[in-house]
Amino acid sequence: MSRPLVAIVGNPNAGKTSLFNSLTGSHQKVGNYPGVTVEKAEGVCRLESMTVDMVDVPGLYSMNPVSEDERVAARVVHGNLEGEQEPDLLVCVIDASALERNLFLFTQMAEVQRPTLVALTMVDRLESKGLSVDVPKLSNLLGTEVVVVEGHKSRGLEDLKQAIQRNLEEPKIPSEVAPLPTALEAKVSSLRESLQRSGMDVLRSEVRHTLLLTEPEFVATIAAYPSLNDEFRAARKELESLGIARPAVESKARYDWAEMVKRATIREEGPRTKSLTDRIDGVLTNRVFGFGVFVGVMYVVFLSIYTFSKPLMEWIDNGFGAISGWVEPKLAGVPMLQSMVVDGLIKGVGSVMVFLPQILILFFFIAVLEGTGYLARAAFLMDRLLGWCGLNGRAFIPLLSSFACAIPGIMAARVMPDQKSRLATILVAPLMSCSARLPVYLVIISTFIEPQFGALWAGVALFAMHLIGLVLAIPIIWFLNRKILKGRRLPFLLELPPYQWPRLKDIWMTMWFRGKVFVQTAGTIIVVMSIFIWAATYFPRLSPAAEAKIRATVPAEQADARVQYAQLEQSALGRFGKAIEPVFVPAGFDWRITTSILAAFPAREVVVPSMGIVFSLGKDVEGEDSKLHSALRKATWPDGRPLFTPWVGVGLMVFFALCCQCTSTLATIKRETNTWKWPTFVFVYMTILAYVFAVGIHQLARWLGKA
Repeated sequence: MSRPLVAIVGNPNAGKTSLFNSLTGSHQKVGNYPGVTVEKAEGVCRLESMTVDMVDVPGLYSMNPVSEDERVAARVVHGNLEGEQEPDLLVCVIDASALERNLFLFTQMAEVQRPTLVALTMVDRLESKGLSVDVPKLSNLLGTEVVVVEGHKSRGLEDLKQAIQRNLEEPKIPSEVAPLPTALEAKVSSLRESLQRSGMDVLRSEVRHTLLLTEPEFVATIAAYPSLNDEFRAARKELESLGIARPAVESKARYDWAEMVKRATIREEGPRTKSLTDRIDGVLTNRVFGFGVFVGVMYVVFLSIYTFSKPLMEWIDNGFGAISGWVEPKLAGVPMLQSMVVDGLIKGVGSVMVFLPQILILFFFIAVLEGTGYLARAAFLMDRLLGWCGLNGRAFIPLLSSFACAIPGIMAARVMPDQKSRLATILVAPLMSCSARLPVYLVIISTFIEPQFGALWAGVALFAMHLIGLVLAIPIIWFLNRKILKGRRLPFLLELPPYQWPRLKDIWMTMWFRGKVFVQTAGTIIVVMSIFIWAATYFPRLSPAAEAKIRATVPAEQADARVQYAQLEQSALGRFGKAIEPVFVPAGFDWRITTSILAAFPAREVVVPSMGIVFSLGKDVEGEDSKLHSALRKATWPDGRPLFTPWVGVGLMVFFALCCQCTSTLATIKRETNTWKWPTFVFVYMTILAYVFAVGIHQLARWLGKA
């Protein structure tokens, strides 16, 4: 027998997730709802005499859904989401400091006729304004039990647990509270019955929403119910004749009732003053000062990611190096297995795990900024920049996340309000310069930019590599929205939550779950692809005679590196690199650079070890290895011309900045869009973009006489 299911429902920023975390503690997991990519957080809560399952439903403002998240949330509340257990109890989280707006959702939930309990949060915020709430009277007007809680302070949690148990043992269904016109509700019931007879199980709220739409929106929506077009139109015409205006009638009825409840339950206890949040927002949301603060905050975030992660990354890298050192002699008797395990499996997994600290640090800052309330202000500031190309401020979070790794950024695109804007965000997220590109930048800049132009220009070059993807993303989004996806810009309505101290438990849980998702999503793909690339570099094998000849003709200290070079040159990957060399010659790349690019496809971070092999240094080199710098400077074309110049280096960095050489990213796009069409599109358009820019840079250098 399954345990009772309790669904935590409420507006965004009402304290819903903090309450869920406090009730479930570490007994929770994150997944997806069946058949969709909306994230599902579920956990277990132990009550006095029973244990219940809990689910943190995506935040929503209305049961008339406008995004995939809200659509799933509404179906969870109604209990008709395929593959999901019906909730036995709804806990409606209501923010006391924004009572009217939160009660709007409650009036719709009451119509579902499911046992409901109200958790009243942010009462302390209300009291700081000199106001108080009459809880017994509020409970009486809502027709359900109301419990005052503060999830981030664990206030009232025991009272809430007891109330949950009481309402599970003796379910109490609230009465429908906001009176809607009788004629409207009769038409909604009639149309819903017609839909059900046609085999369509549509929510009552969706039928009402369709009935009350403006004409252009109605024409687009009714296309889903062609057989009922005439019946819907007749109902709309009859409502018009009765003076029932569309679409304001429903909203007005609900807000009128919510305002009545607020007047009856909120009392003024003392003088009202301008809140601290209002005073801070005067600066942080200012178009000039606010943007300056935003740039400063982002600078600190990215500086911290690169500064604080370095020792942790070295520790992880050394750890995997130690594992390789321990395993390698154990498998010395089976060279092929030894190479597959050490060079394929261990180094493949290590190439992903080494960037985990940057992911964790990024999500630490995101959790802190979200917990304080600043992230909403940042999205507000970015709305103007993103607005003209068809997105809105919601896209800021996915794009920010992508600077550490495109995978969490793509997953974060679930916050977008509709499918087309979400898809547009996913398609440009890989253009953000992720941390895996950094080793390539460091090699080229420290070898060719800094020695000739100094540290200042080296810093400018590094900043430019992070900026180029963002600059190109804006016109690309514009093109996608206008010509391919044909999306429309949706209004950006955002609640600015009050400032508060972030909760350490919420920060920790965000880091834990996001890190776990990153490892599971990226790690599994990278293992498979690393073995594939290993095989492409391992076969066909260099003959023993050829290896012996090399070792006999070069100094002993260079022998291993020369053998590895010869092996790569005649391997499947090396041969393919030579075959497509003519394609990349216009960009100034020879087969060695091309092979390094191909080897880096499963993970960009393996490009530096690949360069170590193709330039005869062996594979155990780092981005700051002086031997690698020297080898790159000395590399030449067959006619003796230098292979690398600063311009070729810039072209190579730009190619890596714009090309989607990441199997894990493409796999994540496939998972989020449920088709290989869009990851293929991303790979093709980013490869073309990278190639065109790399060729353009080299040809410009030739025209200027710098090549």
